[in-house]
Amino acid sequence: MNTSAKPHLALIEDNEDLREELVFFLQASGYSCWGCASAETFWKNLHTRQVDIVLIDLGLPGEDGFEVVDYLNRLPGVGRIIITARGTPQDRLRCLQLGADLYLVKPINFAELRQQLDALWDRMAVARMEQETSMQAGEWRLDAVQSCLTSPNGQVLKVSRKECDLLATLLRDAGQIHTRESLHDALFGTQDEADLHRIDVILSRLRKKARNQQMLLPLRSVFGKGIVFLLHGQ
Repeated sequence: MNTSAKPHLALIEDNEDLREELVFFLQASGYSCWGCASAETFWKNLHTRQVDIVLIDLGLPGEDGFEVVDYLNRLPGVGRIIITARGTPQDRLRCLQLGADLYLVKPINFAELRQQLDALWDRMAVARMEQETSMQAGEWRLDAVQSCLTSPNGQVLKVSRKECDLLATLLRDAGQIHTRESLHDALFGTQDEADLHRIDVILSRLRKKARNQQMLLPLRSVFGKGIVFLLHGQ
């Protein structure tokens, strides 16, 4: 993870003209950016070139963009932006479930992309600062560095980066109800048309993980109000 004013970018796009145009625009905008035409080439370069945020086309030759996003979700501190011509709700939902930060449909507005990149980088900087220490609410402890939640009886639940961000927001004000709008703003930034379903997707995934480990999470949905992380006795 880099701490410079601008993130280091990688673009995986098999359309050569678009790839060259985007790389040129992003470099001219002050970003360090390199591009490749396939996931295979990206993996070969990943460990030798610095990357903070990856822009990913879904329709790649060989390993597709879904597989790339799924793997990158396991790497701490790497942002993932989908850039694709596939605008179906099913594809969008699948990418968000896999951990994508943004889903942009072609044709891409370059100025909007630059704005979204800066907003995502700012959110990642906040997340990095929050990860410097663990967080505790009652007898529950969240280790943001290791991305795991420990229950009062010592059970450990491994969580993804977005799940960790959501838990951190809820634990910071444990016992208080957070609206889905406020949670969306905390995780994805303020947007004109917030997709609140993204919060439900993260919550559903988190609860499913906990159930699979027979861990009872004190997360409650309050009808018409929002989500609360309950403290003991509430």
